[in-house]
Amino acid sequence: MDIKHVKDYIYWLYYQYLLITCSYVLEPWEQSMFHTVVVTVFAMVVYTAYVFIPIHIRLAFEFFSQIFGGQPESNVSILN
Repeated sequence: MDIKHVKDYIYWLYYQYLLITCSYVLEPWEQSMFHTVVVTVFAMVVYTAYVFIPIHIRLAFEFFSQIFGGQPESNVSILN
């Protein structure tokens, strides 16, 4: 793809975003406030997923390893 097609595709995606959120009917200052809120909420969701999903995966792994016969960590000896 050349640059023009990528640019047109990005404009098309932005246009779809405006249509889906109905923010094309807002005044420019309202649009900037709306976009700020959307970006802030999206950033918080990404940050929360980055912080908490690995913790939940580790806890789920420990839970299922205990259920399916894994040894508890206190009984596992570390050999050097």
